[in-house]
Amino acid sequence: LIIPVAILFSFGLLMIFNTTAAQIIDRSLTIDTRAALLKQFCYGIAGLCTGFGIYTLGYRNFIRYSPVFLAFGVVLLLCVFIPGIGQSVNGAKRWIGFFGFSFQPSEWIKILIPAAYIHWCLKKKSTELDLKSFLQILAFLSVPLGLILLEPDNGTTAIILSVLLILFILTKVAIRYWALPLCILFSMGAAIAYQMPHVHDRIWIYLHPELDLKGKGHQPYQAKIAAGSGGLLGRGLGESLQKLDYLPEARNDYIAAIFAEEMGFAGILGLIALYMTFSYAGFSLALRAKDREGFLLGSTLTFLVAIQAFLNLGIVSGLL
Repeated sequence: LIIPVAILFSFGLLMIFNTTAAQIIDRSLTIDTRAALLKQFCYGIAGLCTGFGIYTLGYRNFIRYSPVFLAFGVVLLLCVFIPGIGQSVNGAKRWIGFFGFSFQPSEWIKILIPAAYIHWCLKKKSTELDLKSFLQILAFLSVPLGLILLEPDNGTTAIILSVLLILFILTKVAIRYWALPLCILFSMGAAIAYQMPHVHDRIWIYLHPELDLKGKGHQPYQAKIAAGSGGLLGRGLGESLQKLDYLPEARNDYIAAIFAEEMGFAGILGLIALYMTFSYAGFSLALRAKDREGFLLGSTLTFLVAIQAFLNLGIVSGLL
């Protein structure tokens, strides 16, 4: 488990330095070419410290106190809407900024909602949740989910719902409680989302990027050029042309396209293999957990990472 995480983080640092330094030099900016690298490294240190703190606390206590942590997370979600605290990027209010750093509270909520669900579910003595208890849990969880949807952040909401769906199956919630309502909600959500101009445009342009190559179709089209020009073995590390302001957001959502251009099909296979190794190790550890809490938390956190990697690579490649 540790080895693929360490390799992925190392490649992440390398690719962030690679893409940001190229953009700074290309635009003749006065920013230090190592600024993004150092910031990402600081995030890594913060992650290690947080991980060590939770390890010291213990996963049972983490689950026990997760409703309190979730309540604090809801306060942070409210803060993103407060001018001067929250940051608006491209019309979305998802970030809180401090001392030159920024973070998304919704990233914490991705972990805290499953943990809180596990806590409330295991508090019930019966092996299966009754309808009343199930609806009570959903009512509590709908508050942070609703706030994330208002940011708006449809992607994070969908990921959290997919994790909850896995938890419904693992905790043996009666299928009649969630399958039909989920289908209705999904249909309503899809209909509402399709009426949102940015969602409608994104879907349409993904299907037909050539219709708006100078506008919304530019990014997915340039991503395909980047991935395709990498060929079997890639152009070579640092040799990407698309990162020179041809591909927007090359250091963020679409960094996998630059990786594909430089490392080729073989490199992307290696990247997928690392995520598959991580997933296999995570699920194996969950199956060997000594109690139900460990099994449920280990399974859902592993799934959370795996589904995001799957979706990102699928979207960047244009397959999803």
